[in-house]
Amino acid sequence: MKQWKIAAAFVAIFLVAYFLPLSDAKITSAILEAFKLLQWYARNHTLACVLPALFIAGGIITFLSQASVMRYLGPKANQPIAYTVAAVSGTVLAVCSCSVLPMFAGIWKMGAGLGPASAFLYSGPAINILAIFLTARVLGLDIGLWRALGAIGFSFLVGLGMAVLFRREEQQKLEVALQMPDPPPSRRRGWQSGLLLACMIGFLIFSDWFNPGDAIVKRTDGTAIRGVVLQEMRDEVMIQVQESVGSIRAGERLTLAKSEINGIEEAKSWVMEVFHIRWYLAGAMLVAVALMVWGWVDRTEFKAWMSNTWGFAKLIVPLLFGGVFVVGFISALLPDKQIGQLVGDNSLRANFVASLVGALFYFATLTEVPITQALMEHGMAKGPVVALLLAGPALSLPGMLVLIKVMGVKKTAAFCGLIVVMATITGMISGRFL
Repeated sequence: MKQWKIAAAFVAIFLVAYFLPLSDAKITSAILEAFKLLQWYARNHTLACVLPALFIAGGIITFLSQASVMRYLGPKANQPIAYTVAAVSGTVLAVCSCSVLPMFAGIWKMGAGLGPASAFLYSGPAINILAIFLTARVLGLDIGLWRALGAIGFSFLVGLGMAVLFRREEQQKLEVALQMPDPPPSRRRGWQSGLLLACMIGFLIFSDWFNPGDAIVKRTDGTAIRGVVLQEMRDEVMIQVQESVGSIRAGERLTLAKSEINGIEEAKSWVMEVFHIRWYLAGAMLVAVALMVWGWVDRTEFKAWMSNTWGFAKLIVPLLFGGVFVVGFISALLPDKQIGQLVGDNSLRANFVASLVGALFYFATLTEVPITQALMEHGMAKGPVVALLLAGPALSLPGMLVLIKVMGVKKTAAFCGLIVVMATITGMISGRFL
């Protein structure tokens, strides 16, 4: 089967290279946009987000005992406690889906039940307190409330749905785990391993601390544009315009060369205050991790940690980069105006399209709000808005590719299908009230 998959990948690459109409201006523009998105991802998410998450995933495998994971998140754990622990753990992280994926792979490999692990996988990027408040402020209190209630409910419902759909496999997994011999006792106490992982997670939270992007961009021609900075590449900045200026309309995405910009005046908030000192806070966490590793981790464990981290990197990073490139290519061919026309009412089709778009496209933390605002400017109805906000942060094409590699096609299809279906239904219900 593995060889067939490799052969299929070779054939797919060959067909794309053979038939891609590079003379078409839209195609060449989409390829350029795909590389821009990939560069933005590499500059803003790989070192500060994906890399720390990979070390945490390797640390979960190396430092946590399987017994402790099974006790709190295993198939036979107390279910209310297991799902609450999973949902709260994901909420505390408040990071995008690409950061949660390596940690999900870690706890899944350690024997966590599929239900609690799926709840953790959804809750991390979806139940983001700051994103929910930003949604309420920018898109309206009613939409913010529906997003908050839906995200909390989804984290439990998705987990329960996955547990029910694959209950036989979960029972077999438990029986195999019970037959395995106990691992040798660690030279560390439980609180020491927990503190080590907590500081690693602290480093991830601060290094990936998000910038809401609200700013006034001052151009060299004297005009000032109020908007949200969506992407900053090496030579360009992409802005979601919030207030119309001259021929530039609110809701448009504007890409400016840095040579055209005199300065960017950021909005004042406590989030931005933390953002400006994030590397000092992350550095403090890194020093704490280094000291604990020096005192508590022996050479054999350290080698195992690096080996596990490298294993996750080989598994996850190529799929994330490939998925981000494909998303950038597809999104360039589907302008906001065209998507807005497809989701302009509260029909089943409109809500399903919004859920599907949210599930496939990649949204970095908080960027889903200005992007949705732009779609509303092009006629997107409020029901589909809720559907997109519930499906978008937790799913993406890059994430799906990683999940297929981690837990297989069936479980990935079930996880994504549950979210898309529930987001579609919730969008239709909320649309009737909104």
